[in-house]
Amino acid sequence: MKLSINPRSDYVERVLKLYLGLALTPARVSRLDRQLAENFYDEMIELEQIEAALILVSVRRLIRAPGAPDLGPIRSLHYFVPVIEEVRGLAISPDYIAYLRRRLDKVKWLK
Repeated sequence: MKLSINPRSDYVERVLKLYLGLALTPARVSRLDRQLAENFYDEMIELEQIEAALILVSVRRLIRAPGAPDLGPIRSLHYFVPVIEEVRGLAISPDYIAYLRRRLDKVKWLK
C-alpha cells in the first residue's frame, strides 16, 4: 500500500504544532485555528515567516514595561495575524530567529 503525501495537511499540522508549542496558548486548536492555518497555505505564507511571527509575538509579550498590566492567555491563532503580515514585509535573519527561540526556551516560554 502506497502512502500519500499531502503537502497542505503537513503544512497545516506544522503551523498548528508551532502555535501549540508556545506558552499561554490553548492545549488544542479550534476549528477556526485550523481554517486559518489552511488559509496561510492557500496564501503561500512561508512556514519560516509564521514561525518568526510567533516567536516575535512571544518576545514582545515578555519584554514589556515594568508595571504594565498582565496580558491574558492567547486564545486563537488569529492573534498572530498582524505580526505575520508585518514579518512578510521584512527580511529577518534566520540566525536572529534562532537566537530569539533560544532565549524563549531559557525563560520557559516554549512548551
